[in-house]
Amino acid sequence: MKIQEYPDRDMLAIDVANALAGELEAALLHHDMVSFAVPGGTTPGPIFDGLCAADLEWDRVRILPTDERCVPGDSERSNERLIRQRLLTNRASVAQYVPLYVEGKDPDAVLPEIESLISPVLPLSVLVLGMGEDMHTASLFPGMEGLAAALDGHAPPLAVARTQTQPEARISLTAPVLDGALSKHLVIFGAAKRDALNKAMALPPEEAPIGAVLSGMTVHWAE
Repeated sequence: MKIQEYPDRDMLAIDVANALAGELEAALLHHDMVSFAVPGGTTPGPIFDGLCAADLEWDRVRILPTDERCVPGDSERSNERLIRQRLLTNRASVAQYVPLYVEGKDPDAVLPEIESLISPVLPLSVLVLGMGEDMHTASLFPGMEGLAAALDGHAPPLAVARTQTQPEARISLTAPVLDGALSKHLVIFGAAKRDALNKAMALPPEEAPIGAVLSGMTVHWAE
């Protein structure tokens, strides 16, 4: 793991967007199709704003969320909504989106259908993750039911995440899929998350899920 610090969030967004564009371009030189997994939330928005204008063969890129809330795609809580608004636009509008949630279907019942869409794009070519102050990443939360199975090295690609702190179920990529990405980036802001990352490195993944995917990770941090 290596940590890159930036003087401010704007500079981070510019540099990370450039780095991601370079990695996607390099992957496209060697593969007919590449996969790019990204988080929702507010943190990656400025990165997407720059990345979507990159001059890449976006029609050969498959974009998927690292996790998704089981809500309609137009909900303000939907990661798909942010990704479509901020990344799948400009030149990147021709990229293919691979959803993790099928509206109106029970998340447990639909996992095989979604996994059939995801399996052809594994291993992930490029991955961007976020992290909460509780040290969760994607929708792998400390203490959630089924966490140990989702962290297991032989876990299937997807897990349904349910916690008492979240109003709806979520579908998340599991630890072996995230950790197996060929290029991995973690973007965090603020002293609290930097402290949480430091804490996570001394805890088992069951207590700090982010710890399961830090090997070979590039961490991008700004105050």
